[in-house]
Amino acid sequence: MGDPRETGPPASLTGDDLETWAALATLLEWLPVALDSQLQRDAQLTHFEYGVLYALAQAPERTLRMSVLAGYANSTLSRLSRAAARLGARGWLRRTPDPVDGRYTLAVLTDSGHAKVLDATPGHVQVVHRLVLDRLTGAQGRQLREISRRITTAIREQGAWEPS
Repeated sequence: MGDPRETGPPASLTGDDLETWAALATLLEWLPVALDSQLQRDAQLTHFEYGVLYALAQAPERTLRMSVLAGYANSTLSRLSRAAARLGARGWLRRTPDPVDGRYTLAVLTDSGHAKVLDATPGHVQVVHRLVLDRLTGAQGRQLREISRRITTAIREQGAWEPS
């Protein structure tokens, strides 16, 4: 194998690389819009807000530090704080100082917020199946999971939130 400095990086995407990238880039643009559309229509939530409520619903005592939740959501604390304010105004989330370390703020899913997640989940699961999971064989689903993890780890070494 030659020294990469001799040939340098590719100047453009061509052939299979271009087709693969174009397919992925299109997916990255279209899928979030489709997920947001369904959740907005059926549950008056963005996909981001649903993810925040879902993460809290899965957490012990339905509570997470805002900084941990921001990491799960791949969000800045500022963006998460604005979403938490919107969710709090609807009575679905409340913020409180962390009793263990007052420098941190906890996000707590309210009973009303938990009911909202339970109400929104069936429609969200249905659209995820219709748009993604049902389109793949079992082997393709496993491949997509592995490919997604590899790309995620290339972006951020610690990887992403994974279900327990």
